[in-house]
Amino acid sequence: PGNWATDIAGGAQFGYTLLFVIMLSNLMAILLQALSARLGIVTGRDLAQACRAYYPRPVSYVLWFICELAIIACDLAEVIGTAIALNLLFGIPLVAGAIITALDAFLLLYLMNKGFRFLEAFIIALLIVIFGCFAIQIIAAQPSAAAIFGSMFVPSPEIVSNPAMLYIAMGIIGATVMPHNLYLHSSIVQTRAYERTDAGRREAIRFATIDSTVALMLALFVNASILIVAAVAFHGTGHEDVAEIGQAYELLSPLLGLSVASVLFGVALLASGLNSTVTATLAGQIVMEGFLHLRIPQWARRLVTRGIAIVPVVIVTWLYGERGTAELLVLSQVILSMQLPFAVIPLVHFVSDRKKMGGFAIARGVSFLAWIVAGVIVALNLKLLYDTFAGI
Repeated sequence: PGNWATDIAGGAQFGYTLLFVIMLSNLMAILLQALSARLGIVTGRDLAQACRAYYPRPVSYVLWFICELAIIACDLAEVIGTAIALNLLFGIPLVAGAIITALDAFLLLYLMNKGFRFLEAFIIALLIVIFGCFAIQIIAAQPSAAAIFGSMFVPSPEIVSNPAMLYIAMGIIGATVMPHNLYLHSSIVQTRAYERTDAGRREAIRFATIDSTVALMLALFVNASILIVAAVAFHGTGHEDVAEIGQAYELLSPLLGLSVASVLFGVALLASGLNSTVTATLAGQIVMEGFLHLRIPQWARRLVTRGIAIVPVVIVTWLYGERGTAELLVLSQVILSMQLPFAVIPLVHFVSDRKKMGGFAIARGVSFLAWIVAGVIVALNLKLLYDTFAGI
C-alpha cells in the first residue's frame, strides 16, 4: 500500500517525471536482493544472523532496533492501505477497518500451518490479481509510450532540486527496496532444496537471482502502472492535488471512462495489503531470531507489531481524517528509505568480504556498483534531511 500513496501523489503532482525513480529503485532492489540471496546461500546465515555474528553487540542491537522500526513502518502502511480498501469497497469506517486488520494474524497463522509453499502460492495469487487489475487500467488510460520511456530512462534534475519531488522520490525508493526485505530474502533462499556444495550453491544463487528479478519486474510494472494511471487521470486535468487513495478511487472511473476502474483499484489495494502482511510478519520473526536469538509465536509477534502500528493510525484518523492517513502513509515510506542504509551497508560489506564469502565474494566491479548504490541512498537521504530542516 505504500506504493499506492507515493505513486499516486507522484503521478498527480509531477506527471511521468518520477518514473525514472521507480526504474532506478527497481534496479537497486534487483541488485540488493541478489546480494542478499548470495549471503544466505553461501554462509547459511541470514543478514540478521550475520550482523550478530560479525558486529559488536551494541552495533547489532542498534541495527535490530532500526530494522524493527522499518517493520513497524511497513505495518503502518499495510494497516492504512487495508483500512482504506475496506472502506472504499465495503463502506467500513477507517478506524474500524484499522482494528479489523489485527485479525490478519490468524489468517497468516493458518497459511503458515499449511506450509511455506502454500504461502508462496497465496502470494503469487495476490500478485496476479494486482497485475491483472492494473493491466486493465493501463489499457483504459492509453498513456503516451514516448512520454513514458522518455521519463523512465532520462532523469530530471528537478527530482533532487525540488524538495517536494525528492520527498516523494525517497518514499518510492523506501516502498520498493524495503530494508526488512533484505533480511527476509537472505533467510527464505535457505529453504530451497539445493546441494550444499560449491556447484550446488552457484546453481542456487543463479535460480534465486532469476526468481527475485522476475518478481521485481512484476513489481516494476505495478508501481509504474499506478503512477502512469495517476499521471493520465489527474495530472494536467485539474486534479494535481490528488494525494489521497480515496480521492483517486472516486475519480478514476469517470476520468478514465471505465466503470470498473475504481473497483479494480480497490481490489488491487486490498490484495496488496494482504501481501504486505506476509512480508512484515515473516521478516519480523527472522529479524528477532537473528539478532536476539529470541523466538515467540508468530501470532503473538504479529499482534504486537500490528498493535503498535494501529495506534497512530487510529489517532491520526480520529483527529485528521483521510487526509491525515494519506500523509502518514507517504511518511511511513520515507521512514523506510531513511532506514535503508542500515541494512544495505552491512549487506554489501559482508558479500564483498572474501574471508566470509570465500570464492563466492562478489567481483570488484559488482562491489563498486553496490557501494555506489549505498552511497546514492545515503546522499539522497542526507539531502532530504537538509531540505527538511533548512525549510523549518
